[in-house]
Amino acid sequence: MTLGMTDAERELIATRRQKRDALVALRQNPYANGVTAKNTAAEIEAAHASEGRVPKELDKTKTYSVAGRVMFHRSFGKATFLKVKDRSGIIQGYAKQDVLPEADFKAFEQLEMGDIVFIEGHPFRTKTGELTIEATKLQVLTKALRPLPDKWHGLSDHETRYRQRYVDLIVNPEVAAAFRARTHVVSAVRRILDDQEFLEVETPSMHTLIGGAAAKPFKTHHNALDLELFMRIAPELYLKRLLVGGFERVYEIARCYRNEGLSTRHNPEFTMLEYYWAYRTYEDLMSFTEVMLRKIDAALKQAMPAEHAKWLSERPFTIDEPFARVPMAEMVKRAASKTEIPQWVDAVKNGGEGLVAILKTDFGAQIKEWAKSSPRAKKLDWGNFRQGMNKCDNDGERLFSCYEYLVEPYLTDDYRSADGSKSLPVFVKDYPYETSPLARKNDANPSLVDRFELFVHGRELCNAFSELNDPDDQADRFRAQVDRKAKGAEETMDFDEDYVRALEHGMPPAAGFGMGIDRLAMALTNAPSIRDVILFPLLRKEG
Repeated sequence: MTLGMTDAERELIATRRQKRDALVALRQNPYANGVTAKNTAAEIEAAHASEGRVPKELDKTKTYSVAGRVMFHRSFGKATFLKVKDRSGIIQGYAKQDVLPEADFKAFEQLEMGDIVFIEGHPFRTKTGELTIEATKLQVLTKALRPLPDKWHGLSDHETRYRQRYVDLIVNPEVAAAFRARTHVVSAVRRILDDQEFLEVETPSMHTLIGGAAAKPFKTHHNALDLELFMRIAPELYLKRLLVGGFERVYEIARCYRNEGLSTRHNPEFTMLEYYWAYRTYEDLMSFTEVMLRKIDAALKQAMPAEHAKWLSERPFTIDEPFARVPMAEMVKRAASKTEIPQWVDAVKNGGEGLVAILKTDFGAQIKEWAKSSPRAKKLDWGNFRQGMNKCDNDGERLFSCYEYLVEPYLTDDYRSADGSKSLPVFVKDYPYETSPLARKNDANPSLVDRFELFVHGRELCNAFSELNDPDDQADRFRAQVDRKAKGAEETMDFDEDYVRALEHGMPPAAGFGMGIDRLAMALTNAPSIRDVILFPLLRKEG
């Protein structure tokens, strides 16, 4: 295959193939197997850390072996320095013609950057104090036919980086660090929930109905059963069935699929943590979420102290202070006041619902005047706000639209740490009933539900609520979703009769929680795009 290959690359590959053939002629296998290194680069460095960077003679009392990819090599005729990178780091090697067996040195002459090698030998420190292994044995394990990117220009094009992630991980250490961090994050999540006696389970990823979230699904077909199926958009309804079955603390780290557009925060295939906790409320989960995020970050710090220190210093937010917890209507009230639009300020004196009352009818004629009221008013996305409000069918949807356009874009400005230097995570709580078809109504105000979403530096990270366990109420909400679908709404749920039947058997009062693992990894490593924390993000077809 010659996918994406230039004439210059073809020439380089041809040269590398010749060197591979030369290895074969020397009775060397260019794709060897059965060689095991006894040490890693980091272990060798740690064994000599107390020495400092003082030049030292060859120590033949110690022998190390390491295997990895050649990231640099420079030949001086009868001697060559090379840098070998393994999973733990980089170690320097030194090969001399009069030390290596003749066959090894001849094979070594075919070596190039990017090849994978095995080195065994004794340690010493060079004149500059760098720990180095003088090879007594050297073997080319894998001959790389394609060269690595030029070290000065690297692999910087984002599309190429995502498409050729295997190269990205080799040449960009910070990229590999972000993915190691993601693994540590997932491990920490499991430990935290396991310590709380949660049970990890697996639920179906192919569903016969659309449920668990308001999103457009991917469709597939099962041939043997002749069934149209939907790829999972959320594991929620199956996990809550397990609450009915007596699994009072249950979680899943689930691969989910939503047929939506691509953005820095959206990938059609993503990873979601969902857990359900019987005899807890959404208020309990807010407190637990703060504790959980701090524990995850502490685990990351312990696993990757140097990288974590850098990420921490560059984070525009802090999780060390108590998170803000603000009802949605109160946030709309505050945001309306900040616009300094006189009619709005008067309308919200008794709460954000007052703004909804004056925006029920089309307000296009007032926009020009209102936008002059303040710098905040001028910045509002008036066109989309107006369109969004005109599409709303009820006051709950209108309040949510006000939140979307007046509050959410300014979360990082309006909610700050005590010293004002960083943004503060915000729990947006108490959502309108009409926007939350699976959440429990608030006892004091049935027009709201006991729900929160957590935003960290303006990005939604978590969604949670006290669960609806009234089967008749749930059935009514499913019917409302079906009615919306009949009117043309795409992101709606189906009526799940079996789930209603499960609720009729009795589900304990509970709270449920969902968090995007990808977005959490983004937040903790300061990744600008979700594609930077998904190893192989979906891309357009190449060519």
